[in-house]
Amino acid sequence: MAKQGSLAIASTAEDRVEAKITPIVIFSCVLAATGGLMFGYEVAISGGVTAMPDFLKKFYPDVYASTQKLNINSNYCKYNNQSLQLFTSLLYLAALVATFFASYTTKRLGRKKTMLIAGVFFIVGTVLNASFNHLSVVILGRVLLGCGVGFGNQVVPLFLSEIAPTRIRGGLNILFQLNATIGILLATLVNYGAAKIKGGWGWRLSLGLAGVPALMLTLGSLIVVDTPNSLIQRGKLDEGRSVLKKIRGTENIETEFAEIVEASRVAEEIKHPFRNLLKRKNRPPLVIAIAMQIFQQFTGINAIFFYAPILFASMGFGSNASLYAAVITGAVNVLATIVSLFLVDKVGRRMLLLEAGIQMLLSQIVVAIVLAVKVKDHSNNLSFGLAILVVVMVCIFVSAFAWSWGPIGWLIPSETFPLEARSAGQSVTVCVNMLFCFVIGQVFLLMLCSLKYAIFLFFAAWVLIMSLFVLLLIPETKNVPIEEMTERVWKKHWFWKRFMDDH
Repeated sequence: MAKQGSLAIASTAEDRVEAKITPIVIFSCVLAATGGLMFGYEVAISGGVTAMPDFLKKFYPDVYASTQKLNINSNYCKYNNQSLQLFTSLLYLAALVATFFASYTTKRLGRKKTMLIAGVFFIVGTVLNASFNHLSVVILGRVLLGCGVGFGNQVVPLFLSEIAPTRIRGGLNILFQLNATIGILLATLVNYGAAKIKGGWGWRLSLGLAGVPALMLTLGSLIVVDTPNSLIQRGKLDEGRSVLKKIRGTENIETEFAEIVEASRVAEEIKHPFRNLLKRKNRPPLVIAIAMQIFQQFTGINAIFFYAPILFASMGFGSNASLYAAVITGAVNVLATIVSLFLVDKVGRRMLLLEAGIQMLLSQIVVAIVLAVKVKDHSNNLSFGLAILVVVMVCIFVSAFAWSWGPIGWLIPSETFPLEARSAGQSVTVCVNMLFCFVIGQVFLLMLCSLKYAIFLFFAAWVLIMSLFVLLLIPETKNVPIEEMTERVWKKHWFWKRFMDDH
């Protein structure tokens, strides 16, 4: 058996070297990754909208009144309102619940139809958000958008990992995160322009333009091919073989095809996929997936992108200046993610995570020191030079996150679970991510009010912890075929190999 296994791996390697980067793969991945565009837009749009006076006057008059009282509230506390935070964070609570339904549709209906469901949720949620005057209906729209996020974040990374050739799997998977960063930048630009609109309807424009990426994802889901893994898992062997030949650009796909068929056979024997996740052999990818989602949120990145305009306003920037600073950080986010696109399959996942840890740690400490010295509760002495320093440090932090924990936090979980646990594993990954998005979204302004400048030290401490976790427990997965992770990664890792015994 050992010899047969080694021969299978060798022949698989030959097949995968021959696999071409075909136009249909690039086209399918670009269309599918628009789910990231929608996700990124929703991450950033709410922070700008909740800083708009017209929106606050209409739905949160008590918060609006609080922002107008000079020297009453601390610079760090003027936006601290639990119901206002719920507007932002409710989306992630809805996504948390939706991802379990998405796990079922991903497995039974396929990746393609699950993307369509996500797109429909996004469209309906956008219409409700932008066109109604009652807060309860707007909140319902946020819930439906959250369902779209749950379905989209569940299926798109899986789709990208399964359809991509091994040697560029990391780069194509990062298209999801790249689109998310573009969505964040677009949302910030839209908010910057919408805030200047007279007549009190700028916030409607901000929320309504989410319909553009929502429509792109919906139409894309009708055009793309489903993955061979999904087709074969659902018993469509001939169609799966045909699609595999098409996306690999070669007739020599028999080894990979047989590998997927065998993985599908094993997957079909699993009657309770979530219970299967708890098996000893699945603990390494499960623990890493959960830890990476928690760590990704505790870098502090979503705190910055949820509330970038509010955060900069609390630092003493004017309203226009704060939005402008948020636009700069959004642009840096996009450019740095492009860097990751080219480096992740060359230097590897671990190197990017470790380098970024040092960069994020130092930048957060500098920001904390500046705020501790210059920004007090009821006054700030943030000079133009120091304000620029803060923006530069935030940009250094954002760039580090954008080529590391942002894309790789989604990449590693999507490529390390075996097929029989992949859908359920991705569901748990999204669930944990959304749970901690919700937690950070709900408590960030309270933490900012309570901890003040020390909130950056809080996140810096987490960055140190997660960097040690990477150093000790996250293996390198670049250039490893997705169905060979057990043999070539987990069984060779100094710690995780103890979970890989066959009995």
